[in-house]
Amino acid sequence: MYLTSEVKAEIFAKHGGKAENTGSAEGQIALFTFRINHLTEHLKRNRHDYNTERSLVKLVGKRRALLDYLKKTDISRYREIIKELNIRK
Repeated sequence: MYLTSEVKAEIFAKHGGKAENTGSAEGQIALFTFRINHLTEHLKRNRHDYNTERSLVKLVGKRRALLDYLKKTDISRYREIIKELNIRK
C-alpha cells in the first residue's frame, strides 16, 4: 500500500508540527498533495480509469478549499506551504 500509517505520521510531523497534529491545515494540504501526486501517476498509466479521475478532481477541490482558507486567515503560512510543496497557484 502506498500510504501507510508511518508515511502519514511522517507527513504530519514534517508539515503539521507533530505527528499527532492531524487536523492542521498544512498537514492536511501536504497529505492531499501526496495523494494527488500518487493518483496522477496512476492515471498516466491507466488513462481510462474514470473513477480515479473523479476522485482526483474531488481531492484537488478539497485541497484548493483548504488553501483558500489558509490564504484568508494567514497569508504567510499559505505562502510557506505553497513554496514547500511546490504547488502552482
